[in-house]
Amino acid sequence: MAPGGPCANDFAAPQNVNLLDRYIFKGVLFTCAAAVALFAFIVIVPNIARDLLAYVLAGQLPAVTFAKLVLLLVPFAITYALPMGMLTGVLLTLGRLSADSEITAMRAAGVSVARVARPVLLLAALGVALGLYFNFDSMPRARVEYHRELAAAVRSNPLSFIVPKTFIRDFPGRVIYVGDKQGAVLRDIWYWELDADRRVKRSMRAESGHIDYDEGDNAFVLTLTHVEAETRNDKNPEDFTAAQLVGSFEQSAPVRLSLDRFFGRASGVHVKQKWMTYSELQAERARWAAELPPADKAEAKKVASERMKLELVYHDKFNTALAVFSLALIGVPLGIKVSRRETSANFAVAVALTLAYYLMTTAVKVLDRHPEYRPDLLLWVPNLIVLAWGAWLMTRIEKR
Repeated sequence: MAPGGPCANDFAAPQNVNLLDRYIFKGVLFTCAAAVALFAFIVIVPNIARDLLAYVLAGQLPAVTFAKLVLLLVPFAITYALPMGMLTGVLLTLGRLSADSEITAMRAAGVSVARVARPVLLLAALGVALGLYFNFDSMPRARVEYHRELAAAVRSNPLSFIVPKTFIRDFPGRVIYVGDKQGAVLRDIWYWELDADRRVKRSMRAESGHIDYDEGDNAFVLTLTHVEAETRNDKNPEDFTAAQLVGSFEQSAPVRLSLDRFFGRASGVHVKQKWMTYSELQAERARWAAELPPADKAEAKKVASERMKLELVYHDKFNTALAVFSLALIGVPLGIKVSRRETSANFAVAVALTLAYYLMTTAVKVLDRHPEYRPDLLLWVPNLIVLAWGAWLMTRIEKR
């Protein structure tokens, strides 16, 4: 038994019921908080590497802006970390209590498994409420603000996007290399246009050039001077035996490079359905419900698919929040039964169960193109399976 922990006589006294609740509740709470923080960190790091690292290396994000963007990633990360963190915390805490024979002492004093689970499930219910808040309010607002802040930071100094001595492959169908840059003036420029198979179909080599940012069109305008150009066969650019058009000229026609892929136009950021708040989703659902289905079958099927995508987003937010409770419920009998103090083993069990849950929900979401199968309702099946499994395990543990 853990030093300082309650003993069997403590559990036997009715006046110490609140003490038992507080003891289990605090143990699970702090462990869950640490697990959620860990998983949130795991979610945040890849997003930083994918979205922000290139801008940081290019000098486009000041330290204050970078810190603010990282903080705006936290609500997004918590929506994924909360179910897994809750399950991990329950497994670790109850596994330790069981391994230290504290659960055995509780049951010997007449405390049922359901009674042991009560503070855990209370915490899980609070976790569901927290999950609903993050899914329907905090995360959507943070995601929109995140993309607005990132777009504003990059737009404030767009020319720093062009990094000298780097192959820039971020523009679809284009590769650019700049040897040197002084403000908007470029030197030693290589420009390649690629086909659908990423084969070079046109290339230009320029001694110098000039790049401007067209804010209205949200695009770079690249003008090359002292240019040597080569155009290859459109059907087979790699057939070097075919004649190639090679020429040189003083100045090229302006080349436009759209930046819509990296940040929106000054008018604002496109709000995706999964970034909508509860009120926005309800308004969008009402708009879809008010529209009459098209007479054309193909068009009607397309509209039904788009409508189902919205329903999947709406139901998925509820399901992700409910998963906090269902995974906590199944964590109670598993934690008691496994009786492990080892963090790594319980961690592995939590990851495996959560991944299985997310794989089931992902498999259902693939059916968004088949609204006749009602994937919005099927999305509830994984949670119902976990809840039923958890209740069954609780019953078996209670009978032992």
